[in-house]
Amino acid sequence: MRLLVLSEVINSNKALSVKELENRLDRVDTVTLYRTLKTFEERNIIHSIHDGTSLLKYAQCEEGCECKPQDQHAHFHCEKCNETYCFPDIKIPENKFQKGFTVNSSSMIHHGICPECK
Repeated sequence: MRLLVLSEVINSNKALSVKELENRLDRVDTVTLYRTLKTFEERNIIHSIHDGTSLLKYAQCEEGCECKPQDQHAHFHCEKCNETYCFPDIKIPENKFQKGFTVNSSSMIHHGICPECK
């Protein structure tokens, strides 16, 4: 199961939801799929994306990523086809917070229309 899920995530040019992964894999056990995604996320193989929809999506991490705020990048969500894309070259700028605040994660989601939907 892990190899199948990893293959789907690596070979996709967009972030995938659990439902999309279930549709791509034959006879998938949902509990096993969630456990696999959780394990991959804990090991910084994939990252999760809250793109403003009700679905959490997953995409491959870059090599050396520790999913710390400085490793995080921008995402684009197409309002027409509902696909979400990673832009690893567009890093989220670091912000200085007041003493005592610890940032665990950041996100930058751009919404619009992708080239395929234009």
